[in-house]
Amino acid sequence: MQKRTIGSLSVSALGLGCMNMSYGYGPADDSVSVRLLNEALDVGYSFLDTAMAYGSGHNERLIATALKGRRSEYVLATKCALWKGKIDGRPEVIIESCEASLKRLGTDVIDLYYLHRVDPGVPVEESVGAMAKLVADGKVREIGLSEVCTETLRRAHAVHPIAAVQSEYSLWSRTPERGILEACKALGVAFVPFSPLGRGFFTGKARDVTQLPENDLRCTIARPRFEPDAFAENSKLLEPFGEIAQGLGCTMAQLALAWLLAREDGRLVPIPGTKHIDYMRENAGAADVALDPQTVDMLDRLINESTVVGTRYSAERMARTDSERD
Repeated sequence: MQKRTIGSLSVSALGLGCMNMSYGYGPADDSVSVRLLNEALDVGYSFLDTAMAYGSGHNERLIATALKGRRSEYVLATKCALWKGKIDGRPEVIIESCEASLKRLGTDVIDLYYLHRVDPGVPVEESVGAMAKLVADGKVREIGLSEVCTETLRRAHAVHPIAAVQSEYSLWSRTPERGILEACKALGVAFVPFSPLGRGFFTGKARDVTQLPENDLRCTIARPRFEPDAFAENSKLLEPFGEIAQGLGCTMAQLALAWLLAREDGRLVPIPGTKHIDYMRENAGAADVALDPQTVDMLDRLINESTVVGTRYSAERMARTDSERD
């Protein structure tokens, strides 16, 4: 798999989102996850994304156990300031969280350490200041932010260089196009799209919300687009989308990822998540799908926030998400 750059780090063009193996989309099998993580490295993924919040530390411990002896083969990203649904960006908490993550991950250094969410009660400068100290102490190589607006990015970047911004971005979630992508380009910051497959929607395998377990994210924070009526309308977009994929000889998931890889002059590093080995391998194939400008434009017009029913989060969550201020 070709490489892309995040700060001083060289990573695979597609990263592997590890959350699903511990949280968010129903139960996962640890034995399968161990195989998945090892096979992901074997097929070319070299960028793994986790967080202390995923399964209350389970995901970090899983990676440490599964990949013991292979630490030099991957760039490791994890996150702080979000734990059991509560945001806490106080400097002392960030320092303590890093120590705990290092222990769970079984490593001496975290390659990319994100502020998972901005604490509205703590100036971002103070949170980033603590993260900068971790860099100075050699415990973190690069720092990043998640779900932030351009103003927050610029304030943080003035304290310490930000290597990456991670936010939701896909054909049907275009918030980053309002300003943060341009700000990242201007500041030399990499952009890491999470949920690049629309929480499974663009695989063509997503199910009606009535068939999903109650603790599935698509039944909670991401519910608007997965309400039965909205989902039925949105699913109509998959027929022409699937025809484009078929014409290119790829799957719908690969097409959605290839659309991201073709954008922003190759500065995006999508991190599709999965707990299924077959899907991990399928997603890796997106790196070999080349889209011409005409196809990118066709996809842009077919699926975007004006052609999709429902917002990405509930109204309450949208109101308190920093990235939605753009």
